[in-house]
Amino acid sequence: MNRAIISIGSNVEPQGNVRAAIEFLAARHRVVAQSRPMETDAVGRPGQPKYLNAAVVIETPLGLDALRATLTDVEAELGRVRTDDKFAPRTIDLDVITWNDQIVHPDYAERAFLRDLVREVTQMR
Repeated sequence: MNRAIISIGSNVEPQGNVRAAIEFLAARHRVVAQSRPMETDAVGRPGQPKYLNAAVVIETPLGLDALRATLTDVEAELGRVRTDDKFAPRTIDLDVITWNDQIVHPDYAERAFLRDLVREVTQMR
């Protein structure tokens, strides 16, 4: 069984979309821990609505690539439309931050809120 920490973020109807994403993940994987929600400023685009962020630790039989594909499918189901603007508002953003205790997300070192969320769910185990 593989273990991953997934970050969840939304700045379009964030409370409902973050809750829905957690429900989707729990229906497909074993959720081991869940962070408290955290509000953050939008990265890269001042003036956007704030993001609501959270993280969950899951156990999954999927491999890393299959999990990432599943997360992209969940984003689409929740109404995310990908554009060339990587800082556009979004209904949901799901990213694998750690995979079997290894950091795999390139922005982890740059984003304090990701480190805070990982620290919180890691301490719950």
